[in-house]
Amino acid sequence: MTPDEPDLAELKELLRTAGVAVVGEMTQKRERPHPNTYLGPGKVDELVPLLKQADANLVVTDDELTPRQQRSLEGQLGMPVLDRTAVILDIFAGHAHTAEGKLQVELAQLEYNMARMRGLWTHLERLGGGIGTRGPGESQIETDRRLARDRISALKRRLQHVSSTRAVMRQERERAHLPNIALAGYTNAGKSSLLNALSGSDVGVRDRLFHTLDPTTRTLRLDGRAYLVTDTVGFIRKLPHQLVDAFAATLEETKLADLVLHVVDASAPEEELVEMTRAVEDVLEEIDAGDSPRLLVLNKADLLDDERRRELDFRHPDAVLVSAVTQEGLDELGERIATEFERTLRDVELLVPFSEGGTLSELHDVAGALERKDTPEGVRVSARLPAVVAERFDRYAVNGSA
Repeated sequence: MTPDEPDLAELKELLRTAGVAVVGEMTQKRERPHPNTYLGPGKVDELVPLLKQADANLVVTDDELTPRQQRSLEGQLGMPVLDRTAVILDIFAGHAHTAEGKLQVELAQLEYNMARMRGLWTHLERLGGGIGTRGPGESQIETDRRLARDRISALKRRLQHVSSTRAVMRQERERAHLPNIALAGYTNAGKSSLLNALSGSDVGVRDRLFHTLDPTTRTLRLDGRAYLVTDTVGFIRKLPHQLVDAFAATLEETKLADLVLHVVDASAPEEELVEMTRAVEDVLEEIDAGDSPRLLVLNKADLLDDERRRELDFRHPDAVLVSAVTQEGLDELGERIATEFERTLRDVELLVPFSEGGTLSELHDVAGALERKDTPEGVRVSARLPAVVAERFDRYAVNGSA
C-alpha cells in the first residue's frame, strides 16, 4: 500500500511466490504512515467494504508495520494483517533446504517476532490480578521473550560455527589457488541459470523469487585457467535488515570475491532495471562489498527486441549482454572475466622441486599456459598469475620475482 507502483508489482510477485492470490490493491499518498493504523482513518473506512466485497481474508502492506500499527489495523479490519517483511520471511522459510538456511531463517523470524509477542497474549493480559499483582498474561509474555532470547543466542552461536566451517572450506578452496567470482543480483535475475550455462552444472532453477538461498560454488574454465563461481541469495528492494544480518555468512561469499558479476534482468523496463540495480548496490554497500571489482551482466537477452538492445548498449556501454537460455554473449562474458583478471596478472619465475608435482598441477590450473624447463634443482616455471594467487607461490620465487 504505497504510491510506488514498481514496489506494489514486486509485492504482488512476492505474494504469488508465497501462494497468495491478490484480489485488489489500494494506495495512499502520505508524508509518513499513520502511527496507529498505517493508513489514514478515512482510508481504513474505505477499505473495510472493499474487503467484504472481494471476499478477502488477508491484508498485506508494502512497508514493515510496527506492532501497534499491525494490532490496530487488524482490529479495525477484522482480519489478519501482514507486512512485506513477514511475507519475505515466509517465502524464505519455505525455500530453506540446508541446515544453515533453516537456521538463518529461524533467526530472522525470531528477531522479527520478538517485538510482536505482546500482541500474541492480549487475551491473557485481561486476566490480570489487579494493582501490584502480576497476571498470567504478563508472565507468559516474559516467559516467551526469555525463551526467544535464549533461542536467538543459541542460533547465533550455531551460525558462528557455520561461518567458521565456511571459512575453513574457503581456505581449502584458496589452497587450490583459484580466483573467486560471485554472482550477485536481484532475485529472479537468472543467476542460477547463468551459473549452469557458464559451468555446465545443473543447479536448480525455477521462476520464483528467492529460489536460491544457499550459496552454490562451481568451477569455470577459461583459456585453460580455472575459476570458482559462486551463486548467492538474490537481493530485493527493502530487503529486511533481519535477513541481511541472518544471511551474513551467505552474503560473505560476495564480500570476499575477487570479482562480482552483478546480474540484472535486461527484459525489465529501464526505470525498473535501474531501481533493481540500485537495490543491489545498496545491499553490497551494507555488507561492505561496495568496493569489490564488479562487472554488470545484462541477462535474458533472448527476450529483447532490436530497439531495446540498442537502448541497453547506449545506457550501459560497459555491461555484457547475455542469455543463459540461448548461450548468447557467454563467450564475450568469458573474455571480459579473463580481461578483468588479466589486469592483475603478474609475471613470475618459480623453481618447483621435482617432488612437488601437485604444485605444478595447481600452476597449470591458475596459469593456463606456462613455460617450464627441467633443471638440476627442479622445474623452472615462467607464468602469468592473477595477483590474488601469485603471492601463494612466493616460497618458490626465483630472485623475488613472485
